[in-house]
Amino acid sequence: MFSDRTEAGRRLAENMADESLEDGLILGIPRGGVIVAAKVAEKLGLPLDIIIPRKIGVPFNTEVAIGAVTQDGTVILDDRLMTLTGLDEADLRPQIEQEIAEIARRTRLYRGDRPEPEYRDRTVVLVDDGIATGSTTLAALRSIRKGNPRTVILAVPVAPPETLDRLAPEVDRIICLEAPDPFYAVGQFYDHFDQTSDEEVIDILNRNKAWAVCGCIER
Repeated sequence: MFSDRTEAGRRLAENMADESLEDGLILGIPRGGVIVAAKVAEKLGLPLDIIIPRKIGVPFNTEVAIGAVTQDGTVILDDRLMTLTGLDEADLRPQIEQEIAEIARRTRLYRGDRPEPEYRDRTVVLVDDGIATGSTTLAALRSIRKGNPRTVILAVPVAPPETLDRLAPEVDRIICLEAPDPFYAVGQFYDHFDQTSDEEVIDILNRNKAWAVCGCIER
């Protein structure tokens, strides 16, 4: 159990203290994952940025996620659900484009005028506050790989074992503090799991930028 996302990030950072993270980059998944990622970045003295995967809903029931997409058009689809629904990617194209547009809007909102980070030859650590099915995480990892990083690490406080098994081939290492079975929802492993606002994400990213400039990130 974790008291809140900040504590989860601190514990992740402690677990990563001996990692070789020269020229490393911490990527948080908004919104809640950015709080966890910020504490990891602060403790390890690394820059913080974001990557925004979005779920793709079934056209006739958008609450049911059939896949995920990232800002560069990386699309992950659930083959089982695609077969059950009789859909193909062309049927989902309007929703995919809608989600890409929403990602672009959120990216501008959160990052402002800062350029996108370079991944090439860096150690990129993807952080979220937890993983359930893993579709958005998988989309994010596939997108990161396109940038040719040297190493990709997935760091999360909690995730179900079967999801970790599915994601393991996509990364060089997984750091997960708890892998309970059975697993019902990420929020059940936090005492406080309040919704994170856009304003909080913006403030966190701005503070990390200021820490990096002044050299006062905690080490």
